[in-house]
Amino acid sequence: MTAALGYQALKSSLALPTASFSASAPPLGEPRGPLGEADGAVPDGVTVFDDAIPAVVKLDPDLLKALRQAATDASDDGVEFYVSSGWRSPGYQDQLLREAVAEYGSEDEAARWVATATTSPHVAGDAADIGHSDATVWLSRHGAEYGLCQIYRNEPWHYELRTDAIEHGCPRMYADPTQDPRMQQ
Repeated sequence: MTAALGYQALKSSLALPTASFSASAPPLGEPRGPLGEADGAVPDGVTVFDDAIPAVVKLDPDLLKALRQAATDASDDGVEFYVSSGWRSPGYQDQLLREAVAEYGSEDEAARWVATATTSPHVAGDAADIGHSDATVWLSRHGAEYGLCQIYRNEPWHYELRTDAIEHGCPRMYADPTQDPRMQQ
């Protein structure tokens, strides 16, 4: 059941939005045009090696390098790293948060799955959501060797770079983003 809920959350939080909202707009905002790849939307089938996709190439260079090294080694085991989400524009992140509030019924519940544009590591290019499940299983076993760590227990697809993990292992995971002090800003 947990896996199904996690998939449901990933599926809904990564849906391609159709409109963007200004950060200074009223809560429901005014559409200003469709969001797309330039805002960080990721079409199906994108890997960590796709240099034409902003969600990939706008990742922190060290994170991207670690992901590509891990993906190269994982390919020896028949595993391919697909990017479900990477870098996101603030407008895209705001839209994902609005969709999560609508889906989960409250800002508090939505915060378990989607951060604000000011706190999201995706907006800074410091996080990547990796799929399919074989890739997340591979990363859970080998990610620390590359400094790639799952940060949230409820998001097995979400990875960030923690270079200390190469020598000391990944830090303890937060239950969800609401437990992460970075989200309290």
